[in-house]
Amino acid sequence: MKSDIIVIYKGEDILKKYSKNIISIIITLVIGMIGYYIFLPAINIQSLGFWFFIVALLSIYAISMLLSSIDSRGNIKNMPKSGTIAIILSIITIGIVVTLNIILSPIFFSKEYSKRIVIDETKDFNTNVQEVDFNSLPLLDKASSQKLGDRVMGQIPELVSQFYVSDLYTQINYKSDIVRVTPLEYDGFIKYFTNRKDGVKGYITVNSVNGESKLTKLDHGMKYMPSAYFNENLERHLRFKYPTLMFGASQFELDNEGNPYWITPIMKYSGIGLKRDVSGIIMTNPITGKTKKYQTKDIPSWIDHVYSADLIIEQVDDWGQYRNGFINSIFGQKNVVATTTGYNYTVMNDDVFLYTGITSKAKDEANIGFILTNMRTKETNFYSVPGAEEYSAMDSAQGQVQQMNYKASFPLLINLNNRPTYLISLKDNAGLVKMYAFVDVVDYQKVVVSDSSKGIKKAAENYLNNIEIDQNGQEKTKTIKIAKLTNANIDGTTYYYIIDQEGNKYKSSIKVAEEILPFLEVGKSIKITYKREKSITDLTKIEN
Repeated sequence: MKSDIIVIYKGEDILKKYSKNIISIIITLVIGMIGYYIFLPAINIQSLGFWFFIVALLSIYAISMLLSSIDSRGNIKNMPKSGTIAIILSIITIGIVVTLNIILSPIFFSKEYSKRIVIDETKDFNTNVQEVDFNSLPLLDKASSQKLGDRVMGQIPELVSQFYVSDLYTQINYKSDIVRVTPLEYDGFIKYFTNRKDGVKGYITVNSVNGESKLTKLDHGMKYMPSAYFNENLERHLRFKYPTLMFGASQFELDNEGNPYWITPIMKYSGIGLKRDVSGIIMTNPITGKTKKYQTKDIPSWIDHVYSADLIIEQVDDWGQYRNGFINSIFGQKNVVATTTGYNYTVMNDDVFLYTGITSKAKDEANIGFILTNMRTKETNFYSVPGAEEYSAMDSAQGQVQQMNYKASFPLLINLNNRPTYLISLKDNAGLVKMYAFVDVVDYQKVVVSDSSKGIKKAAENYLNNIEIDQNGQEKTKTIKIAKLTNANIDGTTYYYIIDQEGNKYKSSIKVAEEILPFLEVGKSIKITYKREKSITDLTKIEN
């Protein structure tokens, strides 16, 4: 009997001794499970989020032990060693992560960072970039597509009250058309509950060539969406299926039959969160929730976006900065280049390509060339075409119509008459495209703007008629006497029309000789220069 009492006392002492630990462990586990459900970290040692989660758990445990050790007077008394150990482990974990990432940083592995993307520098622009086909040119940018998509949604009141239009607007090729596609999304927590049984009703497509907008209603609604809650949330759905994988941003795409899918990149890293790249994708059916994993070499050709634009630009910047070593990237900076600020998409051979300029590290107002990157395969070509930086071209286009306060969109790069040319949309304050501007990449002072209502082909024709088309052609000069002189303003540019005493007709933009043309008079003789004679010959130079 006495021994039983001793055992009970010892049991009570043990329970009292370890009660703080047990309570702290329970608190940590409960908060940890809630935190995992909310933040969804990948259980992967290469994930920075995973280590944040571990440190957070250790900190919660240590704080819980600390609070349980405070007496009524506010003094810390008899804090168990396990709490101190948790604090030490948190500090050690942070130290290991920081140290490892410094060791694996560009300071010591600059060459590996420069090789994150393979860039072919041998390509020729005129050979590899096809002459522009205006019937398959994505004229509408994302901002214009959003306005058209919102307008379509506004025509269906029963959907407007329950859903909103996502701002994704993914650029894709769909049934030989270039479109931007975006899904509808649940408009808040209450709307999710009232609509979750039927799911999200459809998606919107906007034709990037002609602006035709369409809302496609689905027979079966999409349930696995970024705006859904609980286990139908897209990210949570993927995390519970693939707890160890690290994900990039999901893109919304359509297969060739118009079925919607979420395309989620699977990320890989060097060290912890360093030197990211894509190792494959997960394709998710938003209606059924079924998923399929692909390696990059096996991805179906209808998928257009595997690599994100920010990842491509990050890798190209590393290529430009570190190819001659880390020290050179800071001090000598020999051959150090970087992407320009901004990018756009173009379409070639049924694939979507990212375009951005390459400029010196100082980011001056000139490009040394540009890259085109296939967003599905990451195949990247560099074209050495020295010329104007995109924002210089945009300023030049805006300057042509500065009295109208139009804003220029980021340029599309096209091959027009075997010349790299920027195509820029000029928009009013409502975001509507009012004019098109063509700007020569090599000489950004060669810019012509045209009214968008006349169509893109007419705008291109107007541009070609007002610049020197044949750069290597033999110029001719002669002296004429003016018999008749008139002028007209076309799309913001003043043109002068001259008839000489032999009845020959000539045309000249004010830019050709702005200090001479306004002061010409009938009967005056002038020396003109031109490339070839036409019914109305374009003049390239005028002298008194």
